[in-house]
Amino acid sequence: MLALKKTAVLLALLGGTLLLTACPSQTSIAKINADPGRYRGKEVGIAGTVTNSYGALGQGAYEIDDGTGRIWVATRRGIPSRGARVGAKGYVHNGFSFAGRSFGTVMEETDRRSRTK
Repeated sequence: MLALKKTAVLLALLGGTLLLTACPSQTSIAKINADPGRYRGKEVGIAGTVTNSYGALGQGAYEIDDGTGRIWVATRRGIPSRGARVGAKGYVHNGFSFAGRSFGTVMEETDRRSRTK
């Protein structure tokens, strides 16, 4: 009985460790904007409210404000509506252009979760 409990605890710890290592940790937008080169090539997670969005045919960009700053997120998965609370993960790039607009530091989205207010 004791061995079964130890095995269950060990499996739970291993499973939790695998889940945590598979997800990027949430980063503040202020940290990304202060040193975008530090995050280049690494997957980061951010969360905030959508303040602006532009797009067509399921592609475009939306701006997230997390209270520390704002960043544009490029997507190919459709645009969330303004006011939506969004958690996104992706890769940071500098000098991104879309539809003739330059967005400076941008995160290229790889996944997103959202909910409307």
